[in-house]
Parts: sequence; structure tokens; C-alpha cells
Amino acid sequence: MSLAHIHANRPTHFNQPDLTLAPTVAAPRIRAVPTGTEARGFVLYVGIDEAKAAAAGTSLNRIVEALKALAVDIAPSAETYAAVALAPEGAGGRDVDVVRLALQDPAALAQHRAEPEEQDRARSGVVVDISRKRVILDNETAALTYKEFELLQYLVLREGRTIDRAEIIASLWNSADEDDTPNERTIDVHVRRLRSKLGRYEDIVRTVRGVGYRFDRHADVAIRQSTTPSPDLF
Repeated sequence: MSLAHIHANRPTHFNQPDLTLAPTVAAPRIRAVPTGTEARGFVLYVGIDEAKAAAAGTSLNRIVEALKALAVDIAPSAETYAAVALAPEGAGGRDVDVVRLALQDPAALAQHRAEPEEQDRARSGVVVDISRKRVILDNETAALTYKEFELLQYLVLREGRTIDRAEIIASLWNSADEDDTPNERTIDVHVRRLRSKLGRYEDIVRTVRGVGYRFDRHADVAIRQSTTPSPDLF
């Protein structure tokens, strides 16, 4: 999963809510910070998707801009930066927990990583662990390269949709130098190498002749997703 960023230096063009402050009340002190460090700002995680925002008569962009405007109204010297958390469709859990994991909140990541890993050893077949960027084949971690994993992940996150080679190139090599950008024939080579490392599960990556590649739901495959962003650009 990757992040879509909204920068704070753009002017706001919609009607602002009344941001008049109530009389100043002594605020509680923030938790003590470790020796040798200082508080330089804060993060506010907001869990809400576009559908819930629309049901409330607003949008994520309006909420972001209103919060940024409020911060500047309270403290004109404040600098703001907003990041929208992207998660695979249908990702379970509370919205705010998904957001914290997607934006790599240290406390949320620590809690997630502390979960017992016995489940990794409890099943045969394929585990595509998007959160930890790994693939487990019959309880053994597969030696996939970074690009091989990203290729598999790209297909997995678009389950049931045939992806043509041009889309794969544009999405996974979008930041590469022109000389390093593969052609469609090279994508076939990457897929062959990926399949060879999947061994007897190579058929989970299907070839759609004349079009591209596809991942379909498979009884031998378990998908774990919830945390780190991928280089997919949305």
C-alpha cells in the first residue's frame, strides 16, 4: 500500500468554520519526553473514509483543510503537513487503527509485531504477508527480491483483475531512470523468476494470453495486510 500526500502550503478556498477560540484554559502538560529530546509537534490520527465523510456532508480534503486552518489560527507560526492513509479495500479493523498502522505509528507497529507468530508455522501453502514484506511457502520464507515481492503484491491487491504489462511498468518502475525502465518482454522475465521461486504454487500468478497477468483467490493462499504502504501510486 503507498501514501498520497496533501501539502500544507496551499491556500484554502472554501468557507471556513467559525474558529473563534474559547477563553484560554490551562492545558495539561504533555507526557514527559526522554532526556535529550524535545517536543517539536504532534500527530493527530483521524479514522474516517470517504464514504463516512460524504455521509456527514463533507470530504476528507475539507476535513484536512479545516484542521490545518484551525492549527494556523491557534498558532500562526505552526507548520502543518497532512498525509492520507491508504489501505487495501476491505481491510478490517477500526479506521483509526488502520490509519495508525498505515502511517507507521511506532506504538501501533510495536503492538502489531508483538502478536505471536505461531500462525506463520501453523499452516502449509502460501502466506503473502504484505505487512512484513515477505512470502512464506509451506512454513519457509521465500527468497524473493524486493521487485519480485512488489510485483506479486501488486497483483494480489488487485485480485481478479487482469493487469497488463504496461500498467505494471508504469506503476512499479515509475521513478526509474529511462534507461532502467523495463520493456514488456522484461516483465515476462520478472514473472518467470517470481514463479520459479513460488515453486509448486507458481500457478497463483496466472497468465492471460495477449493481455497480462492476474491473481485470483486461491485456497492455498492466505493474505495478510494492514500496515506498511507499498510503492503503488493511487
